Amino acid sequence: MLSPKRVKHRKTFKGKFGGFAYRGSTVDFGDFGLKSMEHGWITSRQIEAVRVVLSRRLKKTGKIWIRIFPDKPLTKKPAETRQGKGKGAPDSWVAVVKPGTILYEIEGLSHEEAKEAFRVASHKLPIKTKVVVRD
Repeated sequence: MLSPKRVKHRKTFKGKFGGFAYRGSTVDFGDFGLKSMEHGWITSRQIEAVRVVLSRRLKKTGKIWIRIFPDKPLTKKPAETRQGKGKGAPDSWVAVVKPGTILYEIEGLSHEEAKEAFRVASHKLPIKTKVVVRD
C-alpha cells in the first residue's frame, strides 16, 4: 500500500470538501485519463486495487500513471472503546480528491479498450468518474 515516508503532523483534521481541481485536471502523460466527478477520499487500498485492474487489462503492453497519492492520515479508535480519552491512533492513509482531478492515466490501448479498462477500474472507487482523452 502507498503511504508517505514521513509527515509533518501525525494526526490531521478531517477538513471540508469544496471547490474544483485546477491542478492535476488535464491529461499530461498518457493518452486516456480517469477523471473524478465528485469529492471524496480514496484510500491506499482502493488506489492499489485500481492499479491491479489496470495492469491486468494492459497485459504488459502499455503504461500506467497514478496521479494521486494518499498523504492524509485517518485515525481510528479501538473497538468497544468509550468516548473521550483523545483522538485514536493513525489507521490508514487517504488521498483527498476534488471534482476534475485526473486519478489515473494510461497509454498503449485503443479507445474502446481504455474505456472498458477504466469502466472496470471505476467499480473499485467510491466516487463517480469519467474517461477523458488527451487533447
